Amino acid sequence: MNSSVTKKVTPYKVISWIILALLTVFLVFPLYWIFTGSVKTAAAINAPSPQWFPLEPTLDNYAKLFSNPAGLWLFNTVFIAVVALALTCITSAMAGYVLAKKQFYGRALIFSIIICAMALPKQVVLIPLLKEMSALKLHDTLWAVILPTVGWPFGVFLMKQFSEGIPTEMLEAARIDGAGELRTFGTIVLPMVKPGIGALAIFTFITAWNDYFLQLIMLTKNNSLTISLGIANLQAEMATDFGLIMAGAAVAAIPILTVFLLFQKYFTQGITMGAVKG
Repeated sequence: MNSSVTKKVTPYKVISWIILALLTVFLVFPLYWIFTGSVKTAAAINAPSPQWFPLEPTLDNYAKLFSNPAGLWLFNTVFIAVVALALTCITSAMAGYVLAKKQFYGRALIFSIIICAMALPKQVVLIPLLKEMSALKLHDTLWAVILPTVGWPFGVFLMKQFSEGIPTEMLEAARIDGAGELRTFGTIVLPMVKPGIGALAIFTFITAWNDYFLQLIMLTKNNSLTISLGIANLQAEMATDFGLIMAGAAVAAIPILTVFLLFQKYFTQGITMGAVKG
């Protein structure tokens, strides 16, 4: 084997691998404990010495979880996250493209307002949002959680940064060929900002899925609760049933892990491109 091709193992690399391995174990262990705990019996969970691997696995915790309206809670959460993801990516990509490539009066002012909105904590706008959803007769509906997520300033900011990298010559060539705005956006802009959309999709899904505070304020009826609110209610009612709580946490974690794995390539590209631009 050519020695110039062979990667040299240095003490720095060995230490880096050890640190990465320890960090991986540290970060993955809570997930492992949740998933294994969800299939343990109550006796195994409450045993004085921890049982690192379920010796008598059971699905009773999941059966008990779905005997509650957990299926409806999970559907509500998936619906909120998926619809918010789709709408946020579409509207943010359009707005970012317009702010980056269109010349119009007030463009700088609009972008400045978006930057200022990013600095506002959600608690500041919560009361106006609650009044707005109530005036629109949307309070205690899933749309009361979806619509505030769609108007996410960070999404517009992120997509504007990616849209600035689109060559203006390509857009002008498309117009010369007779392509309209929608066709130009769909055939040229979207493929070029795909890494940004992938990164935004992950951020939006996780934000919509885990936005416990907004869900707590906007949703009160039992049939409109999300999985996070449902698990919190179960925890309040059955404080000692850790198997049931872990089963709910495992069900809540699976979609987030799935979305991250699906969009991981675009997320990595998006972070890399953003670092190069910076």
